[in-house]
Amino acid sequence: MKLHLQIFIFSIILFVSTNTFSQYIQITDNVTAQDLVQNTLINSSCALVSNFSATGGNFETGKQSYAYFNAGTSGFPFAKGIVLSTSRAASTKGPNNSLLSENATGWFGDTDLEQALNISNTSNATILEFDFIPFASNISFDYLFASEEYHGTAPCKYSDGFGFLLKVAGSSAPYQNLALVPNTNTPVKVTSVHRDIPNGCSAINETYFGSYNGPNASINFNGQTVVMTAKATVIPGTKYHIKLVIADETNPQYDSAIFLGAGTFQVGTDLGENKLIATKNPLCQGETYLLDATEAGINSYKWFKNGIEIIGQTNPTYQVSTTGTYSVEVSLGAKSCIAKGEVTIEYSPIPVLSNKTLVQCDDDNDGSTIFNLTKLDDLIKNSNDNTLSAVTYYETIGGIAITNPSNYTSIPKTIFAEVSNSNNCKSIAQVTLQINNTVYLPYLKKKCDTVGAQDGITSFDLNTEITPNIAPGLVVKYYATKNNAITQNSPLPNNYTNVIANSESIFARIINGPDCSGIIDVNLKVDVLKPDNFEDEIIGLCQGSSVFLSVDPIFLNYTWSNGDANFETEIFTPGNYSIEVTNSNGCKATKTFIVQPSAPATNIDAVINDFSENNNTITITYTNNGGDYIFSIDGVNYQESPVFTNISLGEYTIYVKDKNGCLPTPSKVIYVLDYPKFFTPNGDGINDTWIIQNIKIRPSATINIFDRFGKLLKQLDSNSAGWNGTYNGENLPSDDYWFVLTLLNNKTIKNHFILKR
Repeated sequence: MKLHLQIFIFSIILFVSTNTFSQYIQITDNVTAQDLVQNTLINSSCALVSNFSATGGNFETGKQSYAYFNAGTSGFPFAKGIVLSTSRAASTKGPNNSLLSENATGWFGDTDLEQALNISNTSNATILEFDFIPFASNISFDYLFASEEYHGTAPCKYSDGFGFLLKVAGSSAPYQNLALVPNTNTPVKVTSVHRDIPNGCSAINETYFGSYNGPNASINFNGQTVVMTAKATVIPGTKYHIKLVIADETNPQYDSAIFLGAGTFQVGTDLGENKLIATKNPLCQGETYLLDATEAGINSYKWFKNGIEIIGQTNPTYQVSTTGTYSVEVSLGAKSCIAKGEVTIEYSPIPVLSNKTLVQCDDDNDGSTIFNLTKLDDLIKNSNDNTLSAVTYYETIGGIAITNPSNYTSIPKTIFAEVSNSNNCKSIAQVTLQINNTVYLPYLKKKCDTVGAQDGITSFDLNTEITPNIAPGLVVKYYATKNNAITQNSPLPNNYTNVIANSESIFARIINGPDCSGIIDVNLKVDVLKPDNFEDEIIGLCQGSSVFLSVDPIFLNYTWSNGDANFETEIFTPGNYSIEVTNSNGCKATKTFIVQPSAPATNIDAVINDFSENNNTITITYTNNGGDYIFSIDGVNYQESPVFTNISLGEYTIYVKDKNGCLPTPSKVIYVLDYPKFFTPNGDGINDTWIIQNIKIRPSATINIFDRFGKLLKQLDSNSAGWNGTYNGENLPSDDYWFVLTLLNNKTIKNHFILKR
């Protein structure tokens, strides 16, 4: 019973262990360089190999940086092969749950790699190298590059280096590096093969990046490339040395590895690169492709398609015309070995195009006209498929492209249209250019300005105002420029407002059936009627009177709102009256008269501000009886304001006149008072007394006169004859004297004057 339990437990452990290990590659690192090359890498009898060597990190016994690997059921791209690493080889197996940054004492770099890649400061170099003599003209082997530096933004600036370095054995010539991005001279590195790095750098050669690896990956690296093939042309019978090397660059952190597929080192014939839709280099439908497997010497050839021999094909070349995987076996008679080659060919369909005819009219009958070839683009392609290129037009097949296809001047002839798909497979269609002769006369359309201000801008209904004047059966569209009419770009709306005042030319494209169209000049002329003095006008009408309303007698027709039809009309009642005038072009203008009742003013008077020297003012007051008034203080000069300023003393007659002539014009005499500034009591009859003129209009006024010391010298009233410059019968001397004028409302005016002798 105990024995059975032990067997059961061992079975569980074995099952779990096997199931776990099957997820990852398995490493065997106690192998020799010769074993790796002869028993793992090379699968060809068409080469002699020798001088095997492998170097790497100096780890504990049995732990090397190069090894044999077996993928088991992990899904790794190679079932088995060789791994060369900048870490322990044993550390390269999955899972991807630790950072590989291993180092070893005295683990140096490689100067050959540095020269080949133009880098420096390498370390932790692992090298597998050997000599070989090929019997055929080509060698190739498959590889995959993996690195811990596929993380974050590191691919934008960091990468370890590796190379497959080849040269003739014993030669001093530089090595040729075979580890290149396909169809380039760029070495494969993290920095040269990666996806777009957000906030880092753009994708580079993304087609050849395989994947980022998760924690359960079969290998312990963050990312890897796709499987690529290194290849070279060699001279049969010549001894070569090849050096497979990988090293850390700058520092030993973040390790990398190269994986070489077992049995992929072939010495054979090169049939060229695969022609695949996925890599956008397939052959195009209808093309043929010559495969050439020629090897020097007396040899025999067998050709295969999809693994099946093509009977009867024994020549060194074979012409391909259909999709398939093609291979060749070359029996090298002198060496008793078979050199092989293989290539996959795919075909892309070509665009299906239609030949087209483009008809245009010759506006000036000179034998040529302008064509808009781009109108045919979608018709030629039979669709608007955005995977197809734009149409390119040529006058001859293989010639120079027409540079301005939307405005192409030509005589009748055949040109060619080329379209390619995303695989650069092209088709060519014929385009026949046909010209029909048609003559249309220019057209003039006059119209009065009927929109808003008379500014020469108005709206036209092109569909109803112009098109009916063109022969029935024609289709018309309008354009702002002749070039737009030719290319049929930006047609004008039917309800069009001219943008150039008074006169503007537009262009009508007239289509006569499916095969002909012509272009005519349409002149839009806007007549403006903007008479002088046609603003609204206010007119006064005196009570019991009439007024004549009139405009200049220069128009063709007159229509008054009261029914009159002359240039003037007599109005007896207030109200609004309008007249519409029409000129010889049929354009109309309207003027409105606002007739208001008017009457003379009454109760006129004045508010006088006097005794202010030259600042005296008169403000006329009145009762407004509905008139429009002007004002005067002399009956000659009238003004709009009832306020008069800077008035001198004296007698004035004020007037309030109705502008509309309504009578009577009332008036009133007023006085502006002021005191004399001096007097000369010398008996000459001039200014012998000091008196305020017209003071009698202020019957209650009193005047007290003082000397400079305040002594009362004289008291006057409104009826006094004035002061003669004496006091108690004695003449007073020349001097300044003061007065106080007291008015009815106890208002006092104080000032001084001069007595001169």
